[in-house]
Amino acid sequence: MVRTRIVWAALAALAVAGAVTLPSASAHEDSAAGVHRPKGPTVIGHRGASGYRPEHTLGAYELAARMGADYVEPDLVSTKDGQLVARHENEIGGTTDVSAKPEFAGRKTTKVIDGASITGWFTEDFTLAELKTLRATERIPDVRPRNTLYNGRYEIPTLQEVVDLSRRLSRELGRDIGIYPETKHPTYFQEIELPLEQKLVDVLNRNGLNRPGAKVYVQSFEVANLKALKKKLRVPLVQLVNSSGAPYDFVKAGDKRTYRDLVTPAGLREIRTYASGIGAAKDLIIPRNAQGSLLAPTTLVKDAHVRGLIVHSWTFRNENAFLPADLRSSTDPAAYGRAFEEYAKFYATGLDGVFADNPDTAVEARSSR
Repeated sequence: MVRTRIVWAALAALAVAGAVTLPSASAHEDSAAGVHRPKGPTVIGHRGASGYRPEHTLGAYELAARMGADYVEPDLVSTKDGQLVARHENEIGGTTDVSAKPEFAGRKTTKVIDGASITGWFTEDFTLAELKTLRATERIPDVRPRNTLYNGRYEIPTLQEVVDLSRRLSRELGRDIGIYPETKHPTYFQEIELPLEQKLVDVLNRNGLNRPGAKVYVQSFEVANLKALKKKLRVPLVQLVNSSGAPYDFVKAGDKRTYRDLVTPAGLREIRTYASGIGAAKDLIIPRNAQGSLLAPTTLVKDAHVRGLIVHSWTFRNENAFLPADLRSSTDPAAYGRAFEEYAKFYATGLDGVFADNPDTAVEARSSR
């Protein structure tokens, strides 16, 4: 026993020096992605701690880290002058106070994004300096009325600001806070000559984060841009997979495959050629019946693991509006339901991580496994 402690102490010293990587609790994640994580599923602060603060703000990211999240997730879109900023969508009418700014009234327009007609204000029509005059607002105030208290307090952050925050918090908290950026609507941004990919690569390179072992994942709902990024990035890539529809680059190219095709054995084998994991919609792991209650788990986690892929799942939220029907506490959509029971069922499948709007709940559920 004493000898074992001495060996582990020596290994720990080497790990601090960067000479070795200590084994983690998940052989799947280590072998596929080369990333160390704490015992139990990785917790990713989905758009930050967006259950408590307006999403994609430095306030939301900081709270997520302080609640125990291992990673924070900035969704990336482009400004008019080619800067990467964190917004869930390039349309910002529902997540900022832009509609209250008379100087920007003339920017309201209608565009077709990934085949859907959308009216509003779009990041690519604003310079970074202009976006910095706006303030974030709660996206779903009917479900999260308490978050509206923070309306107007936070700017739209750049990717660099998220990196800087993660580094500051890593030093302060004594543990690495990773980043998990997503490229949003990559085909659209390529078509309007504001591609996201090289800008992302440049930020990671500039910050010394484009290397094996960096606490970074890069994710996308499209396929072609991940395949292109594989040639430039040395961090793990994650193919996002919805429970319906298809990658927009497939649609644009006339490829008839859907997301469901990507999670077949053949689809998973193809994903393994360019990515280290999948980010799967929850319904692909534990589906729901017609009444919205949970059914038995599928074999997706096992199927992915067999093919060397990690599995992260989205999105876990505490409110009744988002929980399975059999785990809701009442008919009030904003009230918290039995979220711990949902986590227990999903953690039991052996998945490797969760995207959580309430990272503290995900961490607490992990600690009780």
